[in-house]
Amino acid sequence: MPLHRLLIALLLVLAAPLALGADNPLSVPAITLSTNPEGQQEYSVSLQILLIMTALSFIPAFVMLMTSFTRIIIVFSILRQALGLQQTPSNQILVGLALFLTMFIMAPVFDQVNRDALQPYLNEQMTAQDAVAKAQVPIKNFMLAQTRASDLDLFMRLSKRTDIASADEAPLTILVPAFVTSELKTAFQIGFMIFIPFLIIDLVVASVLMAMGMMMLSPLIISLPFKIMLFVLVDGWALIIGTLAGSFGGV
Repeated sequence: MPLHRLLIALLLVLAAPLALGADNPLSVPAITLSTNPEGQQEYSVSLQILLIMTALSFIPAFVMLMTSFTRIIIVFSILRQALGLQQTPSNQILVGLALFLTMFIMAPVFDQVNRDALQPYLNEQMTAQDAVAKAQVPIKNFMLAQTRASDLDLFMRLSKRTDIASADEAPLTILVPAFVTSELKTAFQIGFMIFIPFLIIDLVVASVLMAMGMMMLSPLIISLPFKIMLFVLVDGWALIIGTLAGSFGGV
């Protein structure tokens, strides 16, 4: 089916319930706005579902830019490069390991969000706006704990906001890029420390091969098994994962 016909069919499917609702007086309006006894405005359930479904498309960005995922996946990528392995472990394995390690590190934050925001909202003890505001608190606290003051000051100056008195008042539009910048710097610092021992092995192997006159033989072929052996003997995966988890301060 051509693309334009597929788009027209999707539009007809989406518009059909609205058209039927206009003719049926018993149907529930798709978009309604009501005021609760406390004076706050609430949207209809259908509109809330639409907003939730739209928010689901931002989950990958949320996972990558507002959690520990960025630091973890960058360190894993640098580790694979330092070992000299191009496709082992594969990208799927590294991303999967990074996701589960992210869930482990972020578990206290997610538990607080569930306890303070999600469960009260599901029990109809607070509105959606209050639940979103409550959910932001533990996430912002996590990001603030990992964000350097210099990076936060940089984006505050770039935003030209003069009404922010402290870091706790920084909105997500300023805090998220500052957090990502700090995470990139920290990840590269950890990656640099990981790269040094493998670089020394490459230099030693290259020097030995040159001294033996075997200049036509690639040093990477000889150094690769030594780097793998070193990494296995020191229990490298446990060290890397433990260091990454500990670098977040036991959040």
